[in-house]
Amino acid sequence: MAKRKIDGVLLLDKPFGISSNNALQKARWLLSAEKAGHTGVLDPFATGLLPLCFGEATKFAQRMLDADKGYRATVRLGQVSSTLDGEGEIADSGAAPADLAAIEAVLTRFRGEIDQVPPMHSALKFEGRALYEYARQGVEIERAVRRVTIHALDVLSYDAGSGVLVLDVRCSKGTYIRTLADDIGRALGCGAYLAGLVRTRTAGFSLDDAIGLDAFGQLDLPQREALLLPAETLVLDLPELRCDEADTHRMLHGMSARRPDVAPGTFRLYGTQQSTDNARFLGLGEVGADGVLRSKRLLSTA
Repeated sequence: MAKRKIDGVLLLDKPFGISSNNALQKARWLLSAEKAGHTGVLDPFATGLLPLCFGEATKFAQRMLDADKGYRATVRLGQVSSTLDGEGEIADSGAAPADLAAIEAVLTRFRGEIDQVPPMHSALKFEGRALYEYARQGVEIERAVRRVTIHALDVLSYDAGSGVLVLDVRCSKGTYIRTLADDIGRALGCGAYLAGLVRTRTAGFSLDDAIGLDAFGQLDLPQREALLLPAETLVLDLPELRCDEADTHRMLHGMSARRPDVAPGTFRLYGTQQSTDNARFLGLGEVGADGVLRSKRLLSTA
C-alpha cells in the first residue's frame, strides 16, 4: 500500500522485547503513514505507554520528550545486575529487609531533587558512540552527575520472602529508573536491580488509554485511524488563543499580529476562515512583551 499523509497521535502499549523504533515502524506500516516519530525511548526490556506521532503531530513531539513520566518499577532486593536490570549477569548481594519500615525510611532520601550518574548500559553518547557499546567491551567511561526530580515514590507492594519491591515512580525527564533501583539497593545495604519496568504515564496521557501492538494490528485500517488523537492533544497544557479572520490570515502567511489584550506567553492558536465561527487548530504562537503575536510552530496543512 502506498504511503499516505496522515496526522495524529497513537497511544501505544509497547510490548516487551522490541525497541521503541521497531514498535514505531510497525505502527507506521499498519497505518501506511508517510511520516512518524516517537516521544521518548523505552528500552526493549521495558513495556508500557509510548505515544507515537504521525504527520503534523511530529512537530510537537519534543514537548513529550521534555515531559514528566510515570513508571511501575519492579525492584529485586538482595541481588545486583551487571546492567542494573534483568538483562545482565545477576549475583546475590545481601539479605533483603525483613519489613517495609526500613525500606520506607530509605525511600525518603530519593524524593525530590536528587543526583544520578547515568548507567553505562544506556544510549547516551560519548565521542559519537553509545555508552552501552563501551560497556559491552568492558570499558568504563566517566559520566557527569545529573540532577533529576522524583515527584513521587510510593510502595505498591513488597514481598520480603522474595525481596520483590514494586514502586510507583513519577519523575522528571532524564531520570534513569535502573539507576534509582541500584541506588536504593546501595542505600539499604543489600543491593538491588530493576527486574521490570512499565511506563504508566507521559505528561497527561495514561497507559489505561493505550492499545497493544498486536491488538492494533488486528483492526482494519479505518478502525486504526479512528484511534488517532488530533495533533493538538500534545499541547493541551498550553492556554488557548482564538484568532479572528484577519489575524488567522496573517498567521498563515508568516506575518505577526497585534494582541495587546493578551499577556505574554506561548499559546495554542485557533483560527477561523471565510467568516465562519468554526475554530481550527493552527499550531503554536507566542505573544511577546511588546504585545505582538508571532507564529512559533504551525501546521503545514493550515
